[in-house]
Amino acid sequence: MSHDEPKRPRVLAIDDSDLVHRLLRARLRHERIDLHSALTADEGITAAKNLQPEVILLDIDLEDLDGFEVLARLKADPITRDIAVIFVSASNETMDRVRGLDLGAVDFVGKPFDVGELKARVRSALRMQRLVKMLAQRAQLDGLTGLWNRAYLDDRLEAETDSAIRYGNPLSLVLCDLDRFKNLNDSYGHPFGDEVLERAAAILGSGRSADVACRYGGEEFAIIAPGTDLNETMEVADRHRFRITEIEWPDRPGVKVSASFGVADLTCISGTPTPEKLIAAADQALYQAKKAGRNQVVAADVQIWPRAATG
Repeated sequence: MSHDEPKRPRVLAIDDSDLVHRLLRARLRHERIDLHSALTADEGITAAKNLQPEVILLDIDLEDLDGFEVLARLKADPITRDIAVIFVSASNETMDRVRGLDLGAVDFVGKPFDVGELKARVRSALRMQRLVKMLAQRAQLDGLTGLWNRAYLDDRLEAETDSAIRYGNPLSLVLCDLDRFKNLNDSYGHPFGDEVLERAAAILGSGRSADVACRYGGEEFAIIAPGTDLNETMEVADRHRFRITEIEWPDRPGVKVSASFGVADLTCISGTPTPEKLIAAADQALYQAKKAGRNQVVAADVQIWPRAATG
């Protein structure tokens, strides 16, 4: 597969019949999917967690655990609950179909397979998954600036904090507040205020590929900087600060926009690091930047994080 080719969606078949797996491989071999197989319920649940497939083809009549229980467990686990599950069964019982749909299955395919129907139902489930992911992503984007929103920031910062603690990597957070933004709105109107937000967001979002820029709320922004210590993040923030001051406003000659920045990393936190402590440290630094005259970058007071001994 070339680097330019999009990654093929993964489909996991959970069925205790090796013959069924061979049939599926034969019937779906020309589809643009990566097909994976599991012969038991436990193997299938583990594979679902590890593979994160877009679609699961799940047999109802498994030997070690019936398909309904497997589906219930998949839907109860945050890691697997959003995977589309198609039940595969020789049963024509209406109640089986109703029960499966009530538990969260998206479709049914009967045994023996009709090739055209099987392909159509897998394609339909894959299309639905793409749409669901697009909608979920849009729900995490700020409508005005196109940056990630506060809900995404909270989730991502928690994940990055956990990862940094687990692997002993640095992690920094930048909070940015546009200076005297209310005055801009009052003097020039909200459309101009929106333009200021959009252009500042474009600068903050155009940094290093690993950085995660978010709209924190109002005229405040945040940047999560994984793998980056305090000094390096200070430099990143100061480059953003300078670029914001350099924005020209042809329709508003003489107007200058600036921003204040507070930066913190895990060494600024006492005790066990948490996302809340990191935000609080960056927020305190931002307050100091405002208090000291605005249009500057201030680092949080450094407190050495006592890492737990490994071994």
